[in-house]
Order: sequence, then structure tokens, then C-alpha cells
Amino acid sequence: MNNRLETFVKINRKDFDVFEPSASLWAKIELELDAKQKLDRKSKKKSIKLYLWMSTAAAIIVVFGLVWFYAGRSRNHDLEIADVNAAAAKKEIQFTSLITEKRDSLAIFASANPDLYKKFTDDLKKLDDDYERLKAELPTTPNQVFVVKAMVKNREIQLNLLKQQLLIINQVDDYKKVNQI
Repeated sequence: MNNRLETFVKINRKDFDVFEPSASLWAKIELELDAKQKLDRKSKKKSIKLYLWMSTAAAIIVVFGLVWFYAGRSRNHDLEIADVNAAAAKKEIQFTSLITEKRDSLAIFASANPDLYKKFTDDLKKLDDDYERLKAELPTTPNQVFVVKAMVKNREIQLNLLKQQLLIINQVDDYKKVNQI
């Protein structure tokens, strides 16, 4: 193609020097350049609009991602024993109901032995505090099964302690009855 162009130019060199392009040709070129400039302006406007749309879409995606992330983290703090180990959750529920029952029984004897009752409730309060600390650790600990087992063991210790306390109260009451006779 270059060879044909070169030969055409060599053949018609004199005509290029003598003849000038017509005014209509220059007008046509000018119209095409104006049209091209208008297209360039429109494409710049479109690219700016596209840039704005893409920026807005990216910002929205980031906001939704952050909301989803933080919502997931806050939900993770509500982790329950059942989420980690269903069998342990059943045991924990069973122990909790028995503990509530035994505490009610212990409260009945509170009026007869208030000092002894206060000592017993202090011991139970310490175990309850340990249980709440374990419960707070549960969502963040890497070994959740271990923490769940510790929580269930804590409830079991509370139940055994309550049984012993009730046994002691019954023995004290029996002793008082025997000494009154």
C-alpha cells in the first residue's frame, strides 16, 4: 500500500504544487472536525458521568459491606452454648432448672439461719461470676468447646454446692430439734 501511495505522489507531484484544494473541501474538513470535537466533549461528559456512577456504586457497596461485617460481629457476641454443643446445652438447661429449684429451697431456710444463708449465697455468687465470665469469653475464644464444657462444669459445681448447703441446713435444723427436746 505504501508503494502505491508513493508512486501516486511521484506521478502527480506537479499537480499537487499547482492545484489547491477547493473551498468546499476545506468546509467539509471543518465540519468533520467540529463534529469530532462535539463527540469528544460528549464522550468526556459520559466518562465523567460514568466515573461518578462507578464511584457512587463503590461507596454503596463499601457501606453495605461494613454494615454486614459489624452486624455479623455483634451477632457473634450473642453466641449461646447450643450454637457450640447441643448436648452440653441440654445439660446446662437441666442444671440451671435444678439450681433454681435448690436456690428456692435454700431461700426458705434463710430466715432461720441468715448468717449461714449469707455465706452460702456468697459462695454461689462467686460461681455465678465465674460462669458469666466464661459466657463473655465464649464468642471470642478459639476453643469454644472447652469453654462450653467449663460452663457446664460450673453449673454442675453450683448444683452440688447447693445440695451440700441444703444438707448442712437440714443437719443444723435436726441438731437444733434434738437439742430442744
